Amino acid sequence: MPRRRGPSGPFRPQPAGRCRKCYEGYVEVPFGRSRQLPRLINPRSSAGQVFLLQVLIVLLLVSAAVAGLVTQAANDAVRQGRRASVVAAESFANAPGTAPALRSRHPTAALQPRAEAARKRAGVDFVVVMNTQGIRYTYPYPWEIGKKFVGTIAPALHGHTVVEQAGGPPLPAGKGTAVQAVVPVTDAHGTVVGLVSAGLTVKNVARLWLPQLLMALGAGVAALVLAGTGTTLVARRLLRQTGGLAPSELAGMYAHHDAVLHAVREGVLITDAGGRLVLANDEARRLLGLPEGAPGTAARELRLPEALTDLLTSPDEVTDEVCPVRDRLLAVNKRPTFPGDRRGGSVVTLRDTTELAAVSGRAEVARERLRLLYEAGMRVGTTLDVRRTAQELADAAVPRFADLVTVDLLEPVLHGWEPTAEGWRCLRRTAIGGAQEAMPVYPLDDVIALSSGTPQMLALQQGTGVLEPDLWRAHGWRQNAPERTRAALELGMLSLVTVPLRARNVTLGVANFYRTRGSPAFEPEDLSFAEELTARAAVAIDNARRFTREHATAVTLQHSLLPRGQPEQDALEVAWRYLPAEAGVGGDWFDVIPLPGARVALAMGDVVGHGLHAAATMGRLRTAVHNFSSLDLPVDEVLGNLDDLVVRMDNEDSPGDGREGEGVTGATCLYAIYDSVTGTCTMARAGHPVPVVVAPDGTVLCPEVPVSAPLGLGGYPFETAELHLPEGAQLVLYTNGLVEDRTRDLDAGLDALRQALATATGRTPDETCQAVIDALKPTHRRDDVALLVARTRLVARSRIAEWEVPSDPAVVPSVRARCREKLEQWGLEEDVYTTELIVSELVTNAIRYGAPPVTVRLLRGHCLMCEVSDASSTSPRLRRAATMDEGGRGLFLVAQFAQRWGTRYTPRGKVIWAERTLHDGAAPTAAQTPVDVLLEQFGDL
Repeated sequence: MPRRRGPSGPFRPQPAGRCRKCYEGYVEVPFGRSRQLPRLINPRSSAGQVFLLQVLIVLLLVSAAVAGLVTQAANDAVRQGRRASVVAAESFANAPGTAPALRSRHPTAALQPRAEAARKRAGVDFVVVMNTQGIRYTYPYPWEIGKKFVGTIAPALHGHTVVEQAGGPPLPAGKGTAVQAVVPVTDAHGTVVGLVSAGLTVKNVARLWLPQLLMALGAGVAALVLAGTGTTLVARRLLRQTGGLAPSELAGMYAHHDAVLHAVREGVLITDAGGRLVLANDEARRLLGLPEGAPGTAARELRLPEALTDLLTSPDEVTDEVCPVRDRLLAVNKRPTFPGDRRGGSVVTLRDTTELAAVSGRAEVARERLRLLYEAGMRVGTTLDVRRTAQELADAAVPRFADLVTVDLLEPVLHGWEPTAEGWRCLRRTAIGGAQEAMPVYPLDDVIALSSGTPQMLALQQGTGVLEPDLWRAHGWRQNAPERTRAALELGMLSLVTVPLRARNVTLGVANFYRTRGSPAFEPEDLSFAEELTARAAVAIDNARRFTREHATAVTLQHSLLPRGQPEQDALEVAWRYLPAEAGVGGDWFDVIPLPGARVALAMGDVVGHGLHAAATMGRLRTAVHNFSSLDLPVDEVLGNLDDLVVRMDNEDSPGDGREGEGVTGATCLYAIYDSVTGTCTMARAGHPVPVVVAPDGTVLCPEVPVSAPLGLGGYPFETAELHLPEGAQLVLYTNGLVEDRTRDLDAGLDALRQALATATGRTPDETCQAVIDALKPTHRRDDVALLVARTRLVARSRIAEWEVPSDPAVVPSVRARCREKLEQWGLEEDVYTTELIVSELVTNAIRYGAPPVTVRLLRGHCLMCEVSDASSTSPRLRRAATMDEGGRGLFLVAQFAQRWGTRYTPRGKVIWAERTLHDGAAPTAAQTPVDVLLEQFGDL
C-alpha cells in the first residue's frame, strides 16, 4: 500500500492546535515550533537503541585496542628494560676501578658515588653493587646499604648474567615490580669478586605505552561523535518518513489500513503514472471481476468497459461519473495520488449505485413533498383572516402539487360561527388558486350546491379524502353541474382529490385539488399528501374562525360599554375617537360624566391585556367610575376606590380558575373634574400618559400632573393637580396606543402629538380628533387607540345667582322672594313655584340642622340647578314620614319636584343640590308628579 503524503511529505497524523509527540524518544514541542533534537539515550526509541549499540561496539573496540596496546607496550617495555638493565649493569661491572673498589677496605665509599652517577647517566632506576654474598654496597637510599639484595644471584656467581622481574625496597621512582639484570664483576684472573644489578620499575615502563593509549581513546571518542551524528541524521529522516510513529505503530497502522481497505464497501483502485494497476481492494475486484494477479497489469489490459478504461487512464480528475459495468451502475471518483507532484498516479473509488438509482426518483418526490409541506406550514396561517388563510392554502399547492385548487367553506365559518352538518349542501367558494381563467369553475363568493353523489359530499360525510384519478369516469362529479363539468373535461380537466377541512372534530369545508392535461393523474400517495396538507391548513382556518368570533364578540361588547352619545352638559364641548386593535380587542375606555354644579368628570383608562376578559374588565371599571362619580368624591378618592376594586378583581380572577385570561394584572387611569363656574380642572393619573392642553392661542403644553402607581398595586396614594383652564382651551386625553408602538417610542409619539395639536388652533374638538388620528394612526394597530378632546366653556356671570343666608328661619321668605325675582329675570315664571318650594325646604334644613354660613346658589344651563351649602358635614336622608310626624317631608318634596338631587362634600362642609330639567325654556308641568301621593303625605293640612 503506498504511503500517504501531506502537502510537504509523508502524512503525519497529529491533532490540530495541540502539542504533538514525536515517536518514542522525542521531546514534546508546541505545534508550529521547530522540532528539537531527539533524546538519543532513550532506549525505547529506534534511534536510541541504534546509538546505544554503536556506543557499546565502540567501547568494546576501544577496550580491545587499549588492552592490546598495553600488552604490546608492556612486552616491549620489558624487553627494552632487560636490554637497558643488562647494558647498565655490564657497563658498570666492566668499568675500570670497579673490581679494585670491591677489594678495598671501604667499598661503599668508593662505589656509592660512582653508582649514583652511573644510574642517572644510564636512565635506570637503580644500580646496586654487592659482594658475592649478596650484601649491598650501594643503593639510591643509603639506609638500604648493607642489606641483602632481593633477587637471584646464584647464576651470576658462576659467570652468567641474570635478567628477572622482582620486587625490592623503595626506589626514587616508586614502588613496583622491577626489571633487573645481575652480572658478575671479575678481576684480571676471571674470578668473580662481586655482583652488579641495574634495573627499571614497572611505572617507568608504562610511560612507553601511555601515548598510544591516549590515541586509542581519542579514536574511540571520534567514533562516538560520528555515531551520534549519524544517528541524529537517521532519526530526523525517520521522523520525516514515518510521521513520528514508532515501528510498532507503523506496523499496526498498515495492518489497520489494510483491514479497512478490504473491509470498506467501496471499490478502491490505485494506478501509477503509467496507468498500471498498483492496488485493488476486495470490493473493486468484486465489482469489476478482476483476477487475483491483476495488480501490476496495465489498465487497458484488464478488459474493462471502454468508458471506465478511459477514466482510469485519463490524467483528469473525475467526480461521481456514472459508468455501466456489466449489470451495475458504478459512480466513479478519481483523484491524483500525489497532488502537485510529478510522480503521478491516481486513486479511483467505485460505488455501486444500482439500487440507489432505482429509489432516487421516489426519494426526490418524497423530498419535494416534505419541502412543500414545510413551506406550506410557513405560508398558510400568517394572518387570522379566514379568507386570506384559505387563499394561502390554494396558493401553496399550485403549481407544485396541483394545477388548480379551490377552497369551499361553510357559511358560518366565514362569520366565525360554529358550523353544523345542515349547511354542508351549500358551500361558499372562498379561494381559487391556479389557472382559474382556463377552467369553468365557480367564481369567488358563489354559493355551491352539492348533490349527494359528488366527491365533495362523500368527503364531508366520510371525513376522509376522496380520489378521482379519471374525471371522465367520475359520474357523481359530472352529474352535479353537467354543463360546467363537461366544459371542464373538454378543456383538459383530468384528475381530482377532494379533502374535507376538519379541525378539532369540526368540519369547515372542502379543498379540491385538480390536475389538467399534461400532468400525471393523482395516485393514492397524492391523496395522503393532500390530507396532510389540508389538515395543517384546517387548523389555521379554524384558528382564524375562532379569532373572528372572539374579535367580533369583544368588539361588540366593548362598543356596548363605551359611550354611545354625547351626554347633556354645558361645561365642555367633547369629541372622541376609538380604534380597536386589528388582532384582538384591548381594554381602552373613556367616559364623560356630568356632575352637579356645572361640572363634568372626564375619565380615560387602559386595562392590561386583550380579548373578552380585558373588555369585560373595562366595563366593570367604567361602571365603578360612574358609581364613584355619583357620590361626588374627590379625584384622588375615586382612583383609590378603583385601585381597591382592581385588587379585588385580581384576587377573584386567579390563574387557576380555568377561565380565559389570567386575572387583571393592572390598569391605568386618568380622572379629572372640570368646574365651568371657576374654570378649574382637578385631575390625577394612575400610571396613565400625561394629558396635553392646547391654549386658545395655540400653545401646546403638557401640564405637570404627578404620575402615581398604576391601579392594582394597592396601598399607594394618588397625588392630584389643579389647573386653571381658560375658556376655549382644549384638554386632550389619550391612551398609549396612540403615541407608542413597535416602530416609535413614547417620546417620539408625544412629539408627534404636540406637532399635530399645534395646528389645531380654531378647530372644533371633532376636527382636532380627526387631525390627530390622521397624523398618528399606526399602519397596523397592535393596541387599541382612544382619544378624547374637550374644549372648555365658562358659565356666564349672568346665569349665576348666589347670596348668603343668615342662620335664622325668619329669613326664609326673603330667600324665596329673591329666588322668585331671579327666575322672573331669567324668564322662568312657570318654574317659580316649584323652585321656591325646593329652595325653601333646602334652606330651612340647612338653618335647622346645619351650621353657618349658609349660601344659596342658582345656576341656569340646560337645566336649573339649586345649591344650598353650609359648614356642617351632616348629610340629610330621605324618609317617609308618618301621618302624625311633624317633619320628614321636606326632602320628599324636593325629590318629587326635582329630576335629581344629592349631597356633595367640600373642604368647608357640604352642598345639597337639586336639578330641574328645562325644555325649551320651560320646566315640566307638575302633572308628572302624582298629586294623590302628595295629598296623602300632607293629609293633615
